[in-house]
Amino acid sequence: MLPKVNSGQFQLRIKEPDGTRLERTEEALHKVLAIIDSTVDNHVAISSSYVGLVPSSYGTSNLYIFNTGTHEALIQVGLDEDYKTNLDDLKEKLRANINSVFPEMRLSFEPIELTEKIMSQGASTPIEIQVAGKNIPDIENYANKLIPKLKSISCLRDIQIKQPLKFPSIHIDFDRLKMAQLGLNVSEVANSVTDATSSSRFTEKNQWLDEKVAYTYQVQVQVPEYSMNEMNQLKSIPLIKGKNRPILSDVATFSLDTIPGEYDRTGPRRFITVSANIHKKDLAAATDYVQKAIADMGETPRGLKVELKGMSNLLLETFSSLQNGLIVAIIVILLLLAANYQSFKLSLIVLTTIPAVILGSLLILLLTGSTLNLQSYMGIIMAIGVSVANAILIVTNAETLRIKYEDATKAAKVSASIRLRPILMTSLAMIAGMIPMAMGFGEAGDQTAPLGRAVIGGLMASTFAALFIVPLVYSLVQKKASLKNPSLLPEISN
Repeated sequence: MLPKVNSGQFQLRIKEPDGTRLERTEEALHKVLAIIDSTVDNHVAISSSYVGLVPSSYGTSNLYIFNTGTHEALIQVGLDEDYKTNLDDLKEKLRANINSVFPEMRLSFEPIELTEKIMSQGASTPIEIQVAGKNIPDIENYANKLIPKLKSISCLRDIQIKQPLKFPSIHIDFDRLKMAQLGLNVSEVANSVTDATSSSRFTEKNQWLDEKVAYTYQVQVQVPEYSMNEMNQLKSIPLIKGKNRPILSDVATFSLDTIPGEYDRTGPRRFITVSANIHKKDLAAATDYVQKAIADMGETPRGLKVELKGMSNLLLETFSSLQNGLIVAIIVILLLLAANYQSFKLSLIVLTTIPAVILGSLLILLLTGSTLNLQSYMGIIMAIGVSVANAILIVTNAETLRIKYEDATKAAKVSASIRLRPILMTSLAMIAGMIPMAMGFGEAGDQTAPLGRAVIGGLMASTFAALFIVPLVYSLVQKKASLKNPSLLPEISN
């Protein structure tokens, strides 16, 4: 979508096995930071990280820290300015080094630049496949079959299911008959479990007024998570205030289970997201590979819906709109020129420079290793505008001279020679102005370099086409054209 910027910054999300305790994830995080530091030869200027979920006691929105559990951590790293490296190569080294120490850890590099985050529309990776349906087991089964297909694509990295689907849990089954015999109900027992395992704020709101400052504080009680670490402690939770019995195990049975740690929905459907990063390949090519992998899965099972999301979906929509817009612009130019010249033939002669612009721009992008993206696409459009203006000068002069010389070939040659200096001055001035941009000088110069390269390539090709191709085509097309005024208005016709 946009050119990659080698800013020396990257964002990494690490995931231990679902349900890993916060302390264990934090230990792993410190080791990962040490691996990063050693990989870049101690050139880490600054790092920032967050482990686990935002506690419910804090008024912080999960919109900004969207970890899915205590097993997950987010790392942001900024490298020293004097440390120059290719970020794609560095990420590949980090994958190898981290996975050699933590084979079960899942990694995912995410956008860190603000522009890239906005363009990705909230997607954490360029490739995201959304599998939606009613039943999580059916969705998970399809996603697990799709992952091996994606892993066979050589340019994809960090392939994984984003949601934690095997979160360890304790299943508590209440015996309602025993509860009724002891004078208890489900609500009271559930509140006792919530108080002990979470916080009293969820069962009883308690406010304390500080009369000195007339400010109200919320008071809550909770058991530290690390203090309740055995099943027997959970079983011994008292159910009646001030009494040691009955306890939870008197009215309930316990079993270990796994459940999805997060449910995501789009409308009425639940969905699972399979994400992947791209290594040294353009987004359009990777998207084609992914679409083929989905097609190879065969017909989607009934009740499931598979959609390609993330930046790849935005890329298809954006470039489709750009192509349609460019086609409409060419058609409008053709109609305006036809109205001006009162001839479709002359209008088509002017437009013969457009293929040269596109070819020149694509060739220079290929030679410089740039991709066709929003920046280079805008460069092509700019070059088309200049090339059409140059062609109009030659064709307009040639048509005037044809009436005078009564010879289309001579008129084309003279017109090209007359307009040689203005066209060269315009093209060379614009090319010279685009050279610093094309070289990628300055901060974030890599992001605007494709625009300059596309303009330079397009103008070089269009200048040649305007001075040689357009006169040649004009002489061939207008060789036998009438010398009479082509106006449709009777009062000015010859």
